[in-house]
Amino acid sequence: MLKREENELITRVGPGTGMGETMRRYWMPTLLSSELPHADSDPLRVRLLGEDLIAFRDTNGKIGMIQNNCPHRGASLFFGRNEEAGLRCVYHGWKFDLSGQCIDMPNEPAESDFKTKVKAIVYPTEEKAGIVWTYMGPPDKQPPLPDYEWMRAPEGWMHVSKTFENCNWLQSMEGGLDTSHSSFLHRNLDPEGLKNPRVRSTAPRLEVLNTDYGYMYASIRNLPQDKQNFVRIYHYLMPFYQLRAGGPSTSVGNTDGHMWVPIDDYTSYAWNFHFNINGPQSREEFDRYEHNMGRGPEDFIPGTFKLKANWSNDFNLSRERQKTVNYTGIEGTNTQDFAVQESMGPIYDRTQERLGSADTAIIQMRFLLLDAVKDVREGRDPLGSQGQGNQVRPAQMLLPEDADWSQSRLREALVAQY
Repeated sequence: MLKREENELITRVGPGTGMGETMRRYWMPTLLSSELPHADSDPLRVRLLGEDLIAFRDTNGKIGMIQNNCPHRGASLFFGRNEEAGLRCVYHGWKFDLSGQCIDMPNEPAESDFKTKVKAIVYPTEEKAGIVWTYMGPPDKQPPLPDYEWMRAPEGWMHVSKTFENCNWLQSMEGGLDTSHSSFLHRNLDPEGLKNPRVRSTAPRLEVLNTDYGYMYASIRNLPQDKQNFVRIYHYLMPFYQLRAGGPSTSVGNTDGHMWVPIDDYTSYAWNFHFNINGPQSREEFDRYEHNMGRGPEDFIPGTFKLKANWSNDFNLSRERQKTVNYTGIEGTNTQDFAVQESMGPIYDRTQERLGSADTAIIQMRFLLLDAVKDVREGRDPLGSQGQGNQVRPAQMLLPEDADWSQSRLREALVAQY
């Protein structure tokens, strides 16, 4: 349970807030590269950490991230003309380059040097792994761009998507870090689903090991009939990443994960990535995987990243399906998550919680966020902001009951190979 002021501190992300200033010390995934498909493509509205911005790809293919309001009279640059290596405001023709410098001011006398004195706010961007990343913090504190294994994957081996969620980012992330909920929320009622180790063992023992990037944690589920434990190793990388293993429970499997990125205090994007560590995967295969999660291309309202199954229609809840098919009556793992997370309200009052041992990873994550805010306020780099964690990998495996996961062959699978 958090104190009210602590809950406010780590959920609010706007400029000048403790968590907002901390978040701005990390690179933020902002857009899919495909959203700006070619040079001089249409500008896009972006809202990130409570700030309204405009993204554009200039004539040379470089990405700009500029303030929404023109520095002249405040018209939105969304309506701007993306032309000749700059974005031109349609109100009076002022034009800005990627650095934010005004490079043309056609409504002023030709001999005027006023344009040299006007500069818009812009943020640095980088493209990697099909994502446009933005850094919004102090220029002298800019850290290296993350270089996690899934970001280094060969072409076609990794795919990424994002989904809009109508609640605070921390709510979303806590749902992802919570390992015991999968025994219930995502349970299928068919015989095959009931064989799942996470259904057979519903009260995992959690072990959390702090690291220089956040922590790794083991979910250990005892299967006494098999004299085995199902062990799943996750990584939490500050401030909003999770790595988890995918695939069959008897193999190292794939690397799946999420990034829960605040749009503002009340909405967020859940970024999803899937890295097939053994070879390429076609986009069609990935889209089928995404549909099973409830976030395939056909699951979105056209032209948006918002799900058709949403709060307005109770996420297409079927009470009949709840009796016969799955635990929730809601189709799609991702949709099931959103239903319960959004049901808590835009920002949940964590003073009302009653936490147990199954919440160990969530409790530790909150401590790390509070410590990071303190570090930034006292002039230190926040945990995990300097490229730590680039060589870690999640894994899962069935092990003998008496095996120590941290000393077993499972530990060997935790080192990135790509």
